[in-house]
Amino acid sequence: MLSNKTIVLGITGSIAAYKAADIASKLTQAGAKVEVVMTESAAKFITPLTMHSVTGRTVVTDMFDLASARHIEHVSLGQSADVVVIAPATANTIAKLAVGIADDVLSCTVLATRAPIIVAPAMESNMFQNPVTQENLAKLKARGVIIVEPGRGHLASGKSGLGRLADIEKIIGTIRQVLGRSGDLAGKRIVVTAGGTQEPIDPVRHITNRSSGKMGYAVAEAARDRGATVSLITAPTSLPEPVGIEVIPVNTAAEMKEAVARAVAQADALIMAAAVADYQSKSVAKAKIKKESASLTLELVRTPDILAEVKGNFVRVGFAAESQDIVANARQKLEKKQLDLIVANDITDKESGFGVDTNKVTLIDREGKVEELPLLTKREVADKILDRVAGLLK
Repeated sequence: MLSNKTIVLGITGSIAAYKAADIASKLTQAGAKVEVVMTESAAKFITPLTMHSVTGRTVVTDMFDLASARHIEHVSLGQSADVVVIAPATANTIAKLAVGIADDVLSCTVLATRAPIIVAPAMESNMFQNPVTQENLAKLKARGVIIVEPGRGHLASGKSGLGRLADIEKIIGTIRQVLGRSGDLAGKRIVVTAGGTQEPIDPVRHITNRSSGKMGYAVAEAARDRGATVSLITAPTSLPEPVGIEVIPVNTAAEMKEAVARAVAQADALIMAAAVADYQSKSVAKAKIKKESASLTLELVRTPDILAEVKGNFVRVGFAAESQDIVANARQKLEKKQLDLIVANDITDKESGFGVDTNKVTLIDREGKVEELPLLTKREVADKILDRVAGLLK
């Protein structure tokens, strides 16, 4: 989604300006063309040379640069941008944008663009919460500018409060979401499940599995980046909540079944990447079970089969984590649950499956076609799955 996109990154005179180098680096590594525009104040916190070294592109710092031959021969930065991002944005810059003042290279670029604009404020807490700043932000929001709200934490003033630049991943996630609005899944509603469910035994113990949730989260983010409206139904994980996605937390298989049933009412596709526990304790102890004997016997009963039981007219995608007879077992599961596509992977492969960032999967569709993919990142696997989903939705 970021590959070959032109992203104008505006940097203003905030102490958080040093974080812009990380933003630019990550965007560049993802294949984006990052055009950096710095105010005079920004250059006092981080040098243009630093940003040039990160992006490999000329950094614009004043009006003369904007009118240089590079921009006369091509369209202006504002006209060529796919998105304009100001991170960090000071109260002064926000005020100028709110009233339409164009007295520096960055404000002129913003006024000249028709691309989406993302603003990530960073300032001292009282400045951010000042009614004037809030009024200016409200004006920008009313014009369609996307505000990435700041976080709480230690500030340059030495105090702690609201005003820290939002997390880098949150800013980049917002960029991805904005650029994906016209993707091949635009207008579609996708429900994704993730993580390993937890079936309680007593107040402190549960039955679960080794699922990290990474595959499901990758699918959800990839669907968002292709324009879909995404609901992510997730068992507990250690992963950060993705930007621009409705996140529905659950714990047990029964809770996930209820959440899925509600979410698919208007869905175009359900992608069940969660590792749902097959069994649950028949009875749950109200108090912690004490270690009083050498052994403990639990009676387990089956959990709900969510994919087999959920009703509705939508594309159904399942996952099969197998340790033997991968394709045969996956095909049997596809037929039993009447799926459109199943994603099978070998959980004995240390580079694939639980807890790692890569996966080696085989895709099997309802027509019997088997496609074995090489070892890929989970994000790359997610896009391969969504390629097939997009085709089914057509």
